[in-house]
Amino acid sequence: MTIILIRTIILYLMVLFAIRIMGKSELSKLSPFQFVILFMLAELASLPIEDISLSLINGVTAIFTLMFLQVSISYLSLKNEWFKNFITGKPSILIENGAINEKELRKLRININDLTEQLRIKNASSLSDVAYAVIESNGDLSVILKPDKKPLTPGDMGIIKPREILPLVLICDGALYKKNLQRIGWDEEYFKSLLMPMNIHSYKEVLMAFCDEKKQLHVYQPSSDGTISVEVIV
Repeated sequence: MTIILIRTIILYLMVLFAIRIMGKSELSKLSPFQFVILFMLAELASLPIEDISLSLINGVTAIFTLMFLQVSISYLSLKNEWFKNFITGKPSILIENGAINEKELRKLRININDLTEQLRIKNASSLSDVAYAVIESNGDLSVILKPDKKPLTPGDMGIIKPREILPLVLICDGALYKKNLQRIGWDEEYFKSLLMPMNIHSYKEVLMAFCDEKKQLHVYQPSSDGTISVEVIV
């Protein structure tokens, strides 16, 4: 039992390290090659755990080999467009200038019903509203509406909006995020002065505090009755 526990911890850390080195990507945006790597990593990690007669060193070596392979192929994909298209595929244009590309639909084995369903998911209610529809290399559908079907933006109306900042969490579960505080240009003394009117003397009294895109501070504080009070400081 102890041996299995130790092997599981070691292999877990190895897989976690390998995935961290291979880079960040949402599961829905993984390429087929990245899916294969993840499945192989899971299989290679599970075999030495299930069968203690298998060498742990061999399992770790295989995991690092896959990690090296993935990083190398990713680097080559950045340098060579043909190699990138060969490994991850390239986007396919299904609708171009409002015209349906039947050849690409047949190639990808997509019928009109499937296409219209995906367009509705992307908030395009009609084929006639779409200027371009592209199947990306990860299988996701990108839709560009015709100019007269796009919603109005402040820029279209000549409205100049003030510059916004990236919303950042400043306190979470009583812990201060100093780097986020620095990113918005506040020092700790100024931050404490904002909390003082709410009778907050310790960060542990705050469940969460974040600064929104308009640089307004939102503070979530637990109440004695179990509810959470929210205050906004401009």
